[in-house]
Amino acid sequence: MDYQQLLYLHLLTVLPAAIIGMFIFFLRKGTHRHKTLGKIYLLLMFLTTILTLLMPARIGPLLFSHFGFLHLLSLLVLIFVWRGYFAARNGAWRQHKHIMISLYIGAILIAGTAALFSSERFLHSFLFA
Repeated sequence: MDYQQLLYLHLLTVLPAAIIGMFIFFLRKGTHRHKTLGKIYLLLMFLTTILTLLMPARIGPLLFSHFGFLHLLSLLVLIFVWRGYFAARNGAWRQHKHIMISLYIGAILIAGTAALFSSERFLHSFLFA
C-alpha cells in the first residue's frame, strides 16, 4: 500500500472517530449505546493509529528511514486506547474517563488542529490550497 492510500484510509478512520468521540461526550455513561459507540471509537482509533505507523514520516528527522516524531504520538495513542479499554472492563470508571478525555484532546483535537494548520501537512494543503 502506498503513502497516498494509507493517508486516505487514515482520514477515513480518524474523521468518524472524531465525530463519534464527540458524540460520546454527550451520552449518558454506562448505557448500551455508550458502550457500543465507545468500542467503535476505540477500534477506529486503533486502526487509524496502526495506519499512521505504516506511513513513513515526511517531516523532520527519521529513525530507521521511516519513523518520525509523530510516530511517538501514535505509540502513545495505542497505549491510551489499551489502557482506556481495560480501565472500563475492570470498572475503573474514573481512570477510564480521564484516559478517554486525554485521548480525545491529544489525538483528535491537538493533533487534528496541528494537521489542519501546519502547511507541510496534507490536510492543510487539501483544504486551503
